[in-house]
Amino acid sequence: MASYKEIVTKAVVGKAKKNSISKFSVKTEEIPDTVLGCWVINHSFEGSNKNGIVSINGAFDVNIWYSYNNDTKTAVSTKRFTYNDKMNIKLKDGASLNDASEIIVRSLNQPTVTDVNIKDGEVNMTIEKELGVEVVGSTMLKVSVEDDTDDYDVIEDIDETDDKEINEVNEDYLN
Repeated sequence: MASYKEIVTKAVVGKAKKNSISKFSVKTEEIPDTVLGCWVINHSFEGSNKNGIVSINGAFDVNIWYSYNNDTKTAVSTKRFTYNDKMNIKLKDGASLNDASEIIVRSLNQPTVTDVNIKDGEVNMTIEKELGVEVVGSTMLKVSVEDDTDDYDVIEDIDETDDKEINEVNEDYLN
């Protein structure tokens, strides 16, 4: 007859992803003529629980390589941007988001500049990113426990008559 045990463990109780598109502007030291390159580096982020909603605070640097002075000189401008994304994650099996919940944030698609232009002496850009969040919390499993004992296999000893052939070896065989 089987009995049941309850095991309390940590498990993913909620999971979601969010794609976001944001617009940013950078005022460079010189008035740019052409944007030669624009890239995002140093992306960092962390998630936290804010009143039952996952809040992701992050930041990244944007480097803008541009020409100025009638395309005769170049420069690079770096600007740090911060963001705060909120995600209302549906949790499974009646779980709740609380201070004991662990929030794991992953960058599914790193921030990337998808559009850049110059307007009124400022560099305007569109940056797209995708973040994934997993909420880990306590959950309970109910498992069936069998009362039967696990028997060992019986191994038979080696028969000593097989060793008799080894003992009757002709030692002058090579001569």
